[in-house]
Amino acid sequence: MSNRSEASGRFEVLGENGFVVSDDAARIDLDVVHGYLTRSYWSEGISRATVERACRHSLVLGVYSADGAQVGFARVITDRTSFAYLCDVFVLESHRGKGLSKWLMEVLLAHPDLQGLRRFSLVTKDAHGLYAQYGFTPLKNPGGYMERHDPDVYRRR
Repeated sequence: MSNRSEASGRFEVLGENGFVVSDDAARIDLDVVHGYLTRSYWSEGISRATVERACRHSLVLGVYSADGAQVGFARVITDRTSFAYLCDVFVLESHRGKGLSKWLMEVLLAHPDLQGLRRFSLVTKDAHGLYAQYGFTPLKNPGGYMERHDPDVYRRR
């Protein structure tokens, strides 16, 4: 079902109806990703330059339809050894209800660069049920978690 191309080093999984999940950063359609993220609750108003820089420094997975159009996305900030932070996960509204978000999570968690991690974190406002299906739980020690949070950073730039 999955393969890592020896020539390119890329990881791709072919799915039903011609859908593909790929970690090829060159395939990411920044217009699609920026268009979605700028209207999302977690990064409203984010600049295209910030999205581009974030993608360049992360493991990114795109979901593509049979015609090659990008219809989903996930970004993982990781050292590929001990820690990963999952963010910016979406499937375009026009492609929801097809099981693509679950499939994207299955492929992402099977990615060779994300095996053997000590900690895999994420933050969500409304998708707890989805992520719980893949072993994500509330923090066991929330008192140990600290952050510097600036929710208006994109609006000030």
